[in-house]
Amino acid sequence: MTRAQTEYRYNRLTWPEMNDAIAMQKVILLPTGSTEQHGPHLPLDVDVFLVESVCLEAGRRAADRVLVLPPVSYGLNLHHIDFPGTIHIEPEVFIAFCLNITKSLAYHGFKKILLVNGHGSNTPLVDLVARKTVLATESLCAALNYYSLAVEAFEQVKETPVMAHADEFETSLYLYLAGDRVRMELVEAGDDVMGRYLSSDSTSPYVRFNDFWGRWTQRGVHGDATKATAEKGRLIFETAVTRLIEVVDEWRGWPLPPRADQHRLPVQTQIKW
Repeated sequence: MTRAQTEYRYNRLTWPEMNDAIAMQKVILLPTGSTEQHGPHLPLDVDVFLVESVCLEAGRRAADRVLVLPPVSYGLNLHHIDFPGTIHIEPEVFIAFCLNITKSLAYHGFKKILLVNGHGSNTPLVDLVARKTVLATESLCAALNYYSLAVEAFEQVKETPVMAHADEFETSLYLYLAGDRVRMELVEAGDDVMGRYLSSDSTSPYVRFNDFWGRWTQRGVHGDATKATAEKGRLIFETAVTRLIEVVDEWRGWPLPPRADQHRLPVQTQIKW
């Protein structure tokens, strides 16, 4: 048995061992998160810590078919910049940076890549990275938000109506993974500005809109973490990890047939997009 069969952390392999991982066609997981304020009770690393923890555990349980890259710890965050500590990356820079990673993976021979995102504002960006990777390489790349895998299970135990930011969901998961870092004595509920079609935190089902958080909150919280518990966090974690492995297995077996050009006449192959 080679180390590539048991090592699930991308950066722990040597280059000869990486050749073994490529031959095995492991699925690559790229966690993407952020460094941003999460209210007075949670650290700045919430998004990246939670998504990386889910990815690493999925890798540990499925080491024979998964490699987890070091995370991208920064994302689109200018809307949180009124709160000290938040780091913002321009969307064009984020997309270009992540695309360089996925194209490097494709160059080496990995055929299946998953961007596993933990920061809501990165969602349209990782979707574009995945699409651009497919169009620019001979590999397949997809993107998902880890928390979407656990929403159905969380719905069965949640006690507060809003799932948004520094809320019952995120706080519960953090309590389970590293409860000593959570300041529960500082928890207070917070809400955004809601209209019939609009929400200042883009939680409306109708219109996408995200305002500077400094306009409508002084705590940086959207949701109510007073009902957060480590037991709820355990349920979220186990569900997300289990379903992420199921996604990996489906993605690993996804067909990758050659393209079939349907033109009857010659095309202008010199055109590049």
